[in-house]
Amino acid sequence: GGIASLMLAPMHDVAVGYVSIIFILLGISFGVGMPSCLAYLADNTSVGNRGRISALAFLLINLSAPFLMVLVASFDLSVNSMILAAWKILGLIVIVLLKPKEKASTDTGRCISFSTIIRDKSFSLYLIPWFMFCVIDALETVLLKDFVASDFYQLTSMTAPVIAGFSILLAGLLSDRIGRKRVVIYGFVSLGVAYAIIGMAPMLTLAWYFYIAIDAIAAGILWVTFLMILWGDLSPKGKAEKYYVIGGVPFFANALISSLLMPISNMLPLTAAFSLASFFLFLAVLPLMYAPETVPQKNIELQRMKGYIGQAKRIAGKYGGKTDRGKD
Repeated sequence: GGIASLMLAPMHDVAVGYVSIIFILLGISFGVGMPSCLAYLADNTSVGNRGRISALAFLLINLSAPFLMVLVASFDLSVNSMILAAWKILGLIVIVLLKPKEKASTDTGRCISFSTIIRDKSFSLYLIPWFMFCVIDALETVLLKDFVASDFYQLTSMTAPVIAGFSILLAGLLSDRIGRKRVVIYGFVSLGVAYAIIGMAPMLTLAWYFYIAIDAIAAGILWVTFLMILWGDLSPKGKAEKYYVIGGVPFFANALISSLLMPISNMLPLTAAFSLASFFLFLAVLPLMYAPETVPQKNIELQRMKGYIGQAKRIAGKYGGKTDRGKD
């Protein structure tokens, strides 16, 4: 990744083959590094805190995007390539020096194949709704670009990341507290309701603002849960890379899916497309009804008991203070 970034610096009147090699190297760097980093996260977190830590990491990535966009716009390609190379080399140094307090115990058993993972019922019951969401999101992205006014689309592009950032943090906290399954179902149902409202009242301005907010909230919930949390829960200790590879394919293939759906989007009216998307989102909830909860029930009950104890302490402190004042 660092070498490919440095190769971007002299890109002036270069051959197509040279550019192709650079982007192949960048793609390999990302394709190898992304699941490995996520697997490292899964190996060094537990089911009880993986949601919070994943949400915090995702939120920091989301908040850094505007800064990186400003940085890219401020310099030319040569300077940007050197900054990117320095950033990746710094990441390499951190990875080499990084030593967890407790070395994660890894399962030294047989290697798990991709086909074995896909045949896993629990994995498939979560992968199918995730794939359906990515396809619907790609279709709606194409429709919004073609049919919605440019100022509204720009408003969506600016406000959605901010709203999604807060929902990412909330989803991480809730997924540790009430479980992944319920949080994912809430995300799908809320997004289905937003699409249904647009399908029924496309001329109502309030409906579109409601759609912007709910779409961003649901996207934040589903992104952090499916990209960073769930596959770590479902994978054996030390063997999470292939789970994250398969789980990440629908999301990172979004651009390809959008281009494939372009002919279909031209044939569908906007209202019919949103109504159809709402229908398929509700269908996506059906596999989730049969999917197992990846957080142990005892963890959820423990979180619930902590909430009750905290509430009882607040009530006791409130009325205890009144009693003491009465005595005085």
